[in-house]
Amino acid sequence: MAKILIVEDEDSILMALEDDLSMEGYSVTGEKNGARALEKAREGGFDLIILDLMLPGLDGLEVCKRLRAEANSTPILMLTAKSQEVDKVLGLELGADDYVTKPFSPRELQARVKALLRRGRPMDNTPERASFGDVVVDFKGYSVTKNGDPVELTVREFDLLRLLVSRPNEVLGRGTILNEVWGDEWDVFPRTIDTHVVHLRQKLEEDPADPKFIVNVRGVGYKFVADPP
Repeated sequence: MAKILIVEDEDSILMALEDDLSMEGYSVTGEKNGARALEKAREGGFDLIILDLMLPGLDGLEVCKRLRAEANSTPILMLTAKSQEVDKVLGLELGADDYVTKPFSPRELQARVKALLRRGRPMDNTPERASFGDVVVDFKGYSVTKNGDPVELTVREFDLLRLLVSRPNEVLGRGTILNEVWGDEWDVFPRTIDTHVVHLRQKLEEDPADPKFIVNVRGVGYKFVADPP
């Protein structure tokens, strides 16, 4: 049974989320205060954190920032208002894996929750370990190092890397990538892939402006070059 921490200070929304997700079979813990939620998240044991941006104490962005700085890789689903477009982008840059805009339907939220919980699903032809350049990826252990130093990837970044590495030297169209990495989620656009590729390059490539391993095939998509010249 997946364990979910819900951090939301509005009682009505918190109760609705707790009821909906409990009925779906998840083990749910609710919290209304950012600082207390941070401590609970640090204790570990959660498979997903649903985190509202506007919270008393520490806001959602600060909670997300601190968790990622501490190498906590638990998937984070942000809850935002329509007027918080800048905060959505900042949240993703700080390490949130996805967001839902209020008001949202239970069906939409459940779809995004299920997608994030697919984090550990096996992918055909994925090796347990892979190395390229100065990067070593332990797919089974869900860890990445570069020059021996740990590299923190979001769930989406890791899943995207796993897909590319599992199909070396094969050009993958954006539609294929969206289907394999984001599944049946709503409101996900091809541009989302480009953003995640940029982040992967910044974290893994020696020269992100001139990538050797994660390359773009103009007008088609991306491929992982196993043995660059």
